[in-house]
Amino acid sequence: MGHYNTVLSLLKQVHLRGVPVDAFVINIEINCYCHLNRVDFGFSLLGSLFKRGYEPSVVTFTTLIKGLFAQDKFSEAKNLFIKLLGEKQIKPTVVTYGTVINGLCKSGNTKIAIELLRSIETLNFEDEGMVYCYSMIIDSLCKDRMISDAKNLLVEMSKKGFSPNVFTYSSLIHGLCNFGQWKEVTELLREMVDRNVSPNLRTFNIVVDALCKEGMVREAEDVLDLMIKRGEIPDIVTYSALMDGYCLRGQMEEAQKVFDSMVNRRLQPDIISFNSLINGYCKKRRIDEAMYLFKEVSRKGLNHNTVTYNTMVHGLFENGKCGAARELFSEMLAGGQSPDLCTYRILLDGLCKNQLVAEALSNFQVMKNSEICYDIDCYTILIDGTSKVGSLEIARGLFNEVFARGLQPDACMYTAMIGGLSQKGLMDEAKELLMRMEEKGCLPDHITYNVIVQGYLNRSESDEAIVLLEKMLAMGFSAHASTISMLVDLLPTRGQDPTLLNMIQKLVPRT
Repeated sequence: MGHYNTVLSLLKQVHLRGVPVDAFVINIEINCYCHLNRVDFGFSLLGSLFKRGYEPSVVTFTTLIKGLFAQDKFSEAKNLFIKLLGEKQIKPTVVTYGTVINGLCKSGNTKIAIELLRSIETLNFEDEGMVYCYSMIIDSLCKDRMISDAKNLLVEMSKKGFSPNVFTYSSLIHGLCNFGQWKEVTELLREMVDRNVSPNLRTFNIVVDALCKEGMVREAEDVLDLMIKRGEIPDIVTYSALMDGYCLRGQMEEAQKVFDSMVNRRLQPDIISFNSLINGYCKKRRIDEAMYLFKEVSRKGLNHNTVTYNTMVHGLFENGKCGAARELFSEMLAGGQSPDLCTYRILLDGLCKNQLVAEALSNFQVMKNSEICYDIDCYTILIDGTSKVGSLEIARGLFNEVFARGLQPDACMYTAMIGGLSQKGLMDEAKELLMRMEEKGCLPDHITYNVIVQGYLNRSESDEAIVLLEKMLAMGFSAHASTISMLVDLLPTRGQDPTLLNMIQKLVPRT
């Protein structure tokens, strides 16, 4: 399946040899081009139809509409469909309507899809086609997080005599899982069985994956047992989800058992399986085991992807192996694997935390010269990093560059800049930036307040610090333990200052 280029190559030979072709063959050719995202070539073949004395059929137009939607040409697809309805020479089938409804849903036009569904309910199309249309909309509503509407539509289709199929139920189960509505998931699974609709592998995988992401691995194991009893054989997706669940809980021995059981069942672990396990070991600071698996990927004939490298580079940095992380990043580039935004965030953060700011700035420049769309997080990392090594002017330059590029700083970036100013003792400028931050509609968080308060306390300016602490408490934020400790350290120099004592009493939690 999917050998569209091969089919087109064969058809080219047919044309070159002058073998006559009919409308059926030309429609196949149009379909191939549409699947290859060359709907323009598909339209050009309409001329071949007319030239050979054929008229485009409903299949021709349905294929072209599907091709337009596949290339996100929503307006053109809609206009072609409206033209088809208006001319009334070709009567759209339920497949045509289903194609349009699917395209509308995938392009974020679920409301229009529902209106179209309403318009065809009286056309007496066969049940299978109508179930497909309902199912597409239910799936779209779930993806739009409109679960109540999806449930209502399921009830409605049943009342109108259209029996939901396994895809319909699976879509709604997926939506319910995303909202953690486990009771309703169980009820829907029971309803499926009562209606003789057997949950398939996809259904079970949806539930297993959702449970594992919620940390409910034991419940996921129960679902796994149930699916085996019902004759569904778990696949690589099932075991990868279960393994990921154990990794999220830090239960690496259990995760390794799942990985080994995959191998024992002659399932070849894919790169996603390896990535999950590598990530789990990195988070548990078992970096040697993570590196062993990283090397095992190549030994198994698999290719590392960007996620594999990102996970491993991050793990090395987090475990204090800065040199090894830099070497691995270089290896990534040498191997032809393109870094993404996440890669550069990890690299910049790791370098800055190891005071290798110049190298971080150099890599940031490489990133800016590439096609990667960098964001404010990269700037925040560099502003924080340059500030902490005392390069305040570089931090200022980066901060101003953000505005020059039309980006809007968030609370983290403002906090990093305020921290840099506070570290240099430029408290008036830090306070001014705090006020400007609020004026811009970016509200300071607890970290922002603690940073600037500590700046004042470092200069023994407790009065200014207490004013900000009062404001911070009024906003429902808490002081960090390090902030409270700095306040207490001022007591010997301030004596029995009632304002200072009162603030300490407010900040220290009562036991």
